[in-house]
Amino acid sequence: MKTEKFMAWGVKEKSTPIKALQQESTDAIPTPGPNDVVIRNEYIGLNPVDWKVIQNWPASWATGHIPGVDGAGTVIGVGKDVRGVVPGQRIAYHQDLHRNGSFASHTIVNQKTLLRVPDILPLSLAAALPCPLMTAWQAIEKIPSKPQVDVLITGAGGMVGRFLVQLAVQRNCRVTAMASARHHKTLRQLGAETTIGWNTEQSESAFFAVFDTVNAQHASSMAGLVEANGHIVCIQDRLETPPLPPFNKALSLHEVALNGLYRVGNDRQWAQFRQAGEELFSMVAHEQVRTPEPHIEPMAALPEALEQLTIQDRPLKTVIDVRHFTTEE
Repeated sequence: MKTEKFMAWGVKEKSTPIKALQQESTDAIPTPGPNDVVIRNEYIGLNPVDWKVIQNWPASWATGHIPGVDGAGTVIGVGKDVRGVVPGQRIAYHQDLHRNGSFASHTIVNQKTLLRVPDILPLSLAAALPCPLMTAWQAIEKIPSKPQVDVLITGAGGMVGRFLVQLAVQRNCRVTAMASARHHKTLRQLGAETTIGWNTEQSESAFFAVFDTVNAQHASSMAGLVEANGHIVCIQDRLETPPLPPFNKALSLHEVALNGLYRVGNDRQWAQFRQAGEELFSMVAHEQVRTPEPHIEPMAALPEALEQLTIQDRPLKTVIDVRHFTTEE
């Protein structure tokens, strides 16, 4: 007879993933709160934020905390106040950084965050989507929708950048993608009108918006390329001070903080998040938004796979197969 088992990778120290993560297991499956559901994870999506928070160790974490923001699987239990979610549903999610996360066979997730997965979309691909896809969506939502404007996306060869290129093209923007040369062919296939390298000299081109995936210093260096009353959208960092003197270009500065919804998001914003996420999942399923097939590793290899994300020569997207750990004879 098969019984449910719980297995997870918890943190034991503030360090690199290989040193910080420790396997733990128990016969007890976590119990959901009134507004929570229990997800039996089938796949875990790894993201740079996962190793970054492990190395920074948020104040809310205790020893044994389970990291991981992205996962996909099946609902096996619901809290007493949950509505519209039933056991057996295929779900993907982006977890609150302050709750136990997806690096486990089972995860407790608030119902408001759940994204239903279309039947034709494999869960292995769904697990790779929430963080990069919804980050790109949040970033593009920062600027007014104006057709035929020029936008620059830096670091466009990464997952967020690739999604951003496609979302911007769908809004009829003319996209310039800044990335390493090895990504240029793919980015043009995704719709970028122009591709440039990292060492390209700043031109006189004026962009309505720059989406920067590097850091605040790099975003600030892009200010000269933005037209008057344009926009700089920081995805990996934030600009603490304006990059130009006052009464100059009057640029609008934006920061992207996907997990910030857990602290300050209201019901309307969460409804928009779910609607947008499920529409984007459907677009991926129907190849209207393209994404590379993820590199898949077993659950036992999670710490090493996450460590790989800290170096330059790594798979574009890695997903962990959890299915072996969810049942035991």
